[in-house]
Amino acid sequence: MNRELIVTSDIPKAACELFLQIRPRTVALSGGDTPGPFYERLAGQDYDWSAVDFFFGDERCVPPDHEDSNYRLAFKTLLSKIDARVHRMPGESCDALAYEAALRSTFGEGLPAFDLLVQGIGEDGHTASLFPGDPALEENARLVVKVVRPDHPRLTLTLPVLSAAKVAMFLISGRQKREALRQMLADEDIPAACLSAQRIVVIADEEAAPQ
Repeated sequence: MNRELIVTSDIPKAACELFLQIRPRTVALSGGDTPGPFYERLAGQDYDWSAVDFFFGDERCVPPDHEDSNYRLAFKTLLSKIDARVHRMPGESCDALAYEAALRSTFGEGLPAFDLLVQGIGEDGHTASLFPGDPALEENARLVVKVVRPDHPRLTLTLPVLSAAKVAMFLISGRQKREALRQMLADEDIPAACLSAQRIVVIADEEAAPQ
């Protein structure tokens, strides 16, 4: 699969440039350490935020003010500073069907197709909350499923939904992610390599980029 790789010392800048090039109206956000600085920079951009719907690719089953909540990170760095419509995953109830209904209310029937999907990758090759060997990877009927993890249960968009995105932007930093990124670019058998959006752009720092 063809993936565009951008190696940069300034991931937030490169990500903002891509965002403004795409000019998305439907966006699915991710958690993790790398997106935070991007969200902070994005909040300062001159953009018609009132026309944007923000969703989430996954969420831990915790209240929205919990330190492990993906929503909490996005709210602190971006969503509290702009005037956009926000559809957070209900971590406190962990209700997958409720989030499917939220997706349907915006996209209608069929697969939701986000203009922009923000993704990361774990050292084990997971993306969103789709982990190696988990049955959720094989789900092709549901839009959202609950997965069990050692720390917290989670909600995640399923692979067909992630793959329906017009643009998937992976933000990857740190030497510890280098092997997973190499596997993804080589189309090896990891969850991140299974995502097949219309366009996939990987923005990585020099430590994460394969040599």
